[in-house]
Amino acid sequence: MNETPAPDLAEARQRLAWRRNLRWICGLLAIWFTVTFVVAWFARELRFSFFGWPFSFWVGAQGALVVYVLMAALYAWRMNRIDAEADSPAAAPAAVPSQGASRGPGADAA
Repeated sequence: MNETPAPDLAEARQRLAWRRNLRWICGLLAIWFTVTFVVAWFARELRFSFFGWPFSFWVGAQGALVVYVLMAALYAWRMNRIDAEADSPAAAPAAVPSQGASRGPGADAA
């Protein structure tokens, strides 16, 4: 009597895309936490030279900022790729071919 309908294909794809997004967010947050807090916590023990500077100083001055920018670029690239997959012809109804595409190969324009 009280049956719920099965989710349609579009809703299932949205849930899958959201799960993938959450995995990316969790992974990037783990990297952020490591770069921000773990490296700072162990800064005194990280005594080796990196590009001529102590590693802890370099991470605080330059390295963390580089990692943050790379994380933002990676996330933007990944989300653009997911959006492109969602907008792909397989997800949308088939489009009507253009006039040029309806001609066979080797057809002249004249």
